[in-house]
Parts: sequence; C-alpha cells; structure tokens
Amino acid sequence: MAEEEVTIDSLTTKVRSYSPEADVELLRKAYIFSREAHCSQKRIEGTPYINHPLSVADILADMEMDVATIAAGLLHDTIEDTGTTAKDIKEIFGEEIAFLVESLTKLSKIEFKTKEEAQAENFRKMLLAMSEDIRVILIKFADRLHNMRTLQFLPENKRRRIATETLEIYAPLANRLGIGWLKIEFEDLSFKILMPELYDELVRKVAKRTEEQEGYLKEVGATIEEKLREEGLHGRVSGRVKHYYGIYQKMQRQRITFDQVNDVLGLRIITDTNANCYTIMGIIHSLWTPIPGRFKDYIAMPKSNMYQSLHTSVIGPKGERVEFQIRTEEMHKIAEEGIASHWRYKEKDSVGDRDSRYISWLRELIQSQKELRDAREFLEEVKGEVIPEVVYVFTPTGEIKELPVGSTPVDFAYSIHTQVGHKCVGAKVNGRIVPLRYQMRNGDTVEIITSPTHGPSRDWLKFVVTQRAKNRIKQWIKSEETKQSIELGLKLLEVEIRRHHLKPSILKTPEMQAVAKEFSMQSFDDLLVSVGYGKVSPHQVINRFLPEKMPEEAVHREARPGKEQKGISIKGIDHILYHTAKCCFPIPGDALVGFVTRGRGVTIHRRDCPNLEQLAIDDARIVGVDWKPGNETTSTARLVVDAVDRPGVIADLSALISSVNVNISHIEANTTQDKKAHINFNLEVKDKMQLAGLMQKIAQTEGIVRVKR
Repeated sequence: MAEEEVTIDSLTTKVRSYSPEADVELLRKAYIFSREAHCSQKRIEGTPYINHPLSVADILADMEMDVATIAAGLLHDTIEDTGTTAKDIKEIFGEEIAFLVESLTKLSKIEFKTKEEAQAENFRKMLLAMSEDIRVILIKFADRLHNMRTLQFLPENKRRRIATETLEIYAPLANRLGIGWLKIEFEDLSFKILMPELYDELVRKVAKRTEEQEGYLKEVGATIEEKLREEGLHGRVSGRVKHYYGIYQKMQRQRITFDQVNDVLGLRIITDTNANCYTIMGIIHSLWTPIPGRFKDYIAMPKSNMYQSLHTSVIGPKGERVEFQIRTEEMHKIAEEGIASHWRYKEKDSVGDRDSRYISWLRELIQSQKELRDAREFLEEVKGEVIPEVVYVFTPTGEIKELPVGSTPVDFAYSIHTQVGHKCVGAKVNGRIVPLRYQMRNGDTVEIITSPTHGPSRDWLKFVVTQRAKNRIKQWIKSEETKQSIELGLKLLEVEIRRHHLKPSILKTPEMQAVAKEFSMQSFDDLLVSVGYGKVSPHQVINRFLPEKMPEEAVHREARPGKEQKGISIKGIDHILYHTAKCCFPIPGDALVGFVTRGRGVTIHRRDCPNLEQLAIDDARIVGVDWKPGNETTSTARLVVDAVDRPGVIADLSALISSVNVNISHIEANTTQDKKAHINFNLEVKDKMQLAGLMQKIAQTEGIVRVKR
C-alpha cells in the first residue's frame, strides 16, 4: 500500500484539527528526540527509521488520541533500539509517557528457550500494562498496523510469521476492544500475505458482484429512503461490502462457494434513536418478506465488545436476498472505533463504567494467570478469550456469564473458579439435569453440581472449548500422572538396586543428583518421572553405580539417537521403537513432536496435530524429533477435498495431482445430501512445500469448496 509521507508538520496539523488546545510542542520535542536517537538507523527498504515512528503517531492521530499517546508512539522504539534508557524518557517527557514507552519495550534482557516463549512473555507483559492503561495496546495496534502495511519488504518466512500472529492475536483483540475498522484491516492484510492467490481471486469476484449489484442496491436504498421520508423518520442509507477475510471465513465455515455467499453486499441504515431502529426494521419487514432465523437483535443484547445493531435479511425485489444493519450514530461510532472513542480527551485514571466493561475480562484473565505455569499457556488463554462468537448464560443468582459458542457446563464451572471445575459432577440447565457435554444456548440458567471427592476426567478435553478449562484440566491430569510416574519410577529403581545387591540409600546420595543432571534433568523427581514413563531405563541409571561399569566410556556415555526411519532422528533416547501417527501424517518440512507411550515407544506427530491437545499434557512424555537433512524418500500425506458434486470431479483432481508428479496411494469418496463431494486422498509426497503447492492448485480449481490436510 503506497502511503503519503508523514511529516511532523502534517502530524501536528492533524492533531490540532480535532484538539485545538493540544500541546503540539511536546510532539515536536518527541519527534526531534526520536529522530536523533534513530539517526543512524534505516528500515529494511532503505528509508530513514524515523518514518516508522512518524507513521505510528499518524495512525494514532487518525484515531484522535491524546498528545501523551502520540508522543509515546513517536518514542516507542527508542529504549529497545537505541542507547536511550527508561530513565532518560522519564526525565525529559515525564512519568506518563515513560510508562507507555516502557510498556511497549520487549523483554530483551531475559534469556528465553524458544522464540514462542519470548513472544508469549512479551505479550503477557504488554497485556498487564494494558489492564492499567488501555493506551498501551492502542499504540501497539498502530505499530503493528504500520508494520503490516509495509511487510512486502521482509523475507517471506518473516512475513508469514508476522501475518499469522496478527491474524491469531491482534485482529481478535482489536475486535474484542470493538475497533471494527482495525480488525478488518488486520484480517485483510494478513489474508493477502498468507493466501495471496485466494485473496486476489476474491478481490476480483467481489468487484464483479459489486458492479452487477450496485444499481440494484441503489434502487432498494431509494425505496427505503422514500418510505422513511413518508413516515417522517431520520435515516441515512448506505451500501456496505463484507470484507475479504470475512467472506473467506464464511465460505470455510459453511463449506460453500463464493456464489453461495448471500451477504457480500448489504445496506446499512443509521438513524437517531434506539426506538427508530426497531420502527425502521418494522418498515423493512412490511415491504419485503423477512428470512426466518436471520434476525439478530444486538441492541437488546450487545456483543461483548459493546457492538450494537439490528441485523435482518429479507427477500427483496426480484427475489434477491438483501441484508440490513440498522443502528444509531452512537452505535456506529462504537462499532467502528470501540474503546478508542471512549478514551479521547480523558485523564488516565477516569475510566468510565463502559470502558471498564471492555477490559474486565482482561483483568479476570490476569488474576487467573497466576495459576498458569508459563506465558505460552497464558497466550493460548488470551486467544480463547478473544473469540468473537459468544453465548450469554446466567448463574442461579442471575449474574450473566459470557462464553464462546459451543461451551459446556464444564467450561461454565471453570469460568467461576478452578475448584468448581475440578469438583464438577453434573449440571442443571433451566432446572433440568443435562449431560456435561451439553452445549449451552443464549439465556440458559446453569447450576453446577459438585462433589468434594471428584476430580476432572481426561474425556472432558474432548468437549470443553474454553482455553481456561483446557489448561486447568491438563494441569490437574499432569500433576496426577507425575505423582503416579514418580511412584512407578521409584519402584523400578528399587527393583534394579535389589537385583544388583546395592544399598537403597544410594537413592538419596549427591551422586544420584549428579546422575539426574547427566540425563539433563533438573531434579531427582524429574529423573523418577522419566524412568516411570520409560524415557530412561532403570538399568541406565543404576549402571552408573556398578564398579565394573566405572570406566570413562560407561560413565560419560552420551545417549544415542534412536533408530532412523523415513529420515527421522529422535534426540537423546537409546534404541526406542517409534512410528509416525496415522491421525496427522507428518511429512518432511512439518514441525514434529514425539510422544512417549508406555509399552509402545514413541509416536511421531505433527506439532499442529489436533490430537496432541489431549495427549501432550505432560512435558515429560514429549521428546525432540527432527527430520534428517537430505532425505530423498517420500511420505504419506492425507488431503481432504470438499467439492461441488459433478461428473468427472475425481478424474479431474486425479489428473491434476498426477501432473505435479505426486502418486495417489488411496482414494475414498462420498456424496452428501446437499450435493457436495467429500474426497480423501492418501498421497506420496517429497515434502511440505510440494504439498502446499498442490493444495493451492486444487483450491483454485472450479467448484472446489475446501481443501485441507
């Protein structure tokens, strides 16, 4: 996206346009400071680095933020990327701006084991600061938006990583805070980078449909405007186009083609009062037939991000479907700008009721994060919390709880308290006993039945949907399994000690602690867990104490990799059986993880395998696995293709697959009642890149609804 160049003069002019009294001298001072600090730096495309903080400040000015926020936008990278310290910022610009800048500075001083861990911990730090001052996240949004707009200059793997993070974290967070325009831009920019060909295809199709239907919608809009004039009602009618990623999501969710998406174009009516919203909806329903089940009242029951509107779809003139959104000016402002509109011209500490409702979920989350072991779990929980589709249910005392669609009484129990979740044995919904896997509906009153002797079941992981419930169940199961493994490991070592006529007291010696360290274990308990799971044999441990095994070679022997199969090597385990999982069919290029199963060796899964959610509760059962470089063998991958059923569809797909030198080892196909073909292919492929190229070709074939691994 080509951008107009931002200057400090254009920035101060913009700020003065909405806040004539603003202290623009402070902005000039921040600009000069930032320019000097970054003077020797350039962005990857070769432009002076100062252009980035200026653009971030300009986006914040578009959001009509206060001077402190915009100054922090100008200074946001100074502590991290230059010799500037937090103390310098505080002395020159004061405590408020220093707090905002420091909250955005990454935790670069801490050593993290993995990139994911660093990202999660930085995110946790930022959210903690955001719960104190919402402006922290607004500056981060502006920073991320400018980076997304200029992402074309980065290498592809970095582009994809940043776009994925934007789509998974920043877009849902912008949505949760009600900033509609930002959520849409984040989603579409990410979509364009992650699926460029599909994005371009949708852009073409939407433009074509807009051209075809523009006249029709103008006609419908004119009919409404005339009717409103007759009734003496205020109302502004305009067309709206569904954004590209929204269309793509709908096609995926409902397994339909673009031609079957009805609400690509629609009409929005903005009026003056809540009562008139309902009156106008009545007028629309009197003119055309409403479609049953397509009416949603978000005015009486606003979304969690304060979004309010009436949505209705009708069969309009010539039998065409038309979707309407009806709202007031105030509702429209909130739908577009969310919390940003409330924070204008406010003092930092004057948080209104409405503002605190935006982030009360975050404060609860931060309270609960004290129970979580690491930042990655917290990040997963945040992702779960920013799900846009929710149901509203009531406690027996009438308190309203908001949970993701598909939530069960177990999710509800954990949302009240971890112990209520752990002790949950049953539930009543609207006074009737229901199964624990019952999916709650809007307006249900839920009562949890508990028992002090009860504990969670692994089966619960198959149906709970909130990350909070998943994390708490996994933690409980892990701690129980760890206890059992410690007991089993101890028994196995005691048997081995007796077999070699050694003293049981060797278990408590410093030498035994040294053996644990030799196996890269933090403590003796960790060693017992590994013995209990079968990752380390009791013989390997006790061997260290046998006199005839004392030569240097035996004491310092390195654990050899497991046997290799299909170019796979397992780190640090002696002679262990393993096989690749049939649930996810890993292929070269996939990130791998090994899972130790008692008596069955190691099963190799893709790191994104959905079954790992239930399996990999305990880190002690996970082993490192890698593909060997230079591996020439092929591996089996499974593709699932949904297509519009027509004669020859399987033959066409088979020909396409053969044309890229991929062998088909197995095909299964069936047809659904709504005339869709559901086809499973087992394919022999070289690596992930070959498969990704093939999937893109299949996705672009006429009549293909969905293709996935």
